[in-house]
Amino acid sequence: MPETHLSHDEFFNKLGEIFTSRKGKDHGSVFLTQKRSTPPRRLTPIHALHGLSAPVPSKEEPLADISATRDGDETSYPIIVRATNGKSGDDRKAGKKVKLSTVVQSDALDAFYVRYAEICKAGMLALKPRVRTKRKTKGKKRKTAAAA
Repeated sequence: MPETHLSHDEFFNKLGEIFTSRKGKDHGSVFLTQKRSTPPRRLTPIHALHGLSAPVPSKEEPLADISATRDGDETSYPIIVRATNGKSGDDRKAGKKVKLSTVVQSDALDAFYVRYAEICKAGMLALKPRVRTKRKTKGKKRKTAAAA
């Protein structure tokens, strides 16, 4: 299933909506992830296109064949940022799960993270820590007392 990426403004608006929808509830989760976005694999390796020999791994540089920089060519990759409200099971079947994603180019990272941090801080004010049950805490006390 192909995923469409939102613009930064749409992503921030919908992320704010996820946090505000979470405010009045006693439980729930918001998952935020980010990772480097890699380009799709080429059929022909880049070094073969330029008539170069492939780098060979050695003891000094064991990852030479998969290194991001070759011959002074520095490649910067975009970042993909994802957010979801953590709904699953029956809620997913009912269409209540919200999945957001956006791609941030390396030159726009600073401005993106400033706004991203503001929205996350504002949204996390409503979140509260999980309440541990007494049974779990009593069980841990017994285990520590038995170990001592």
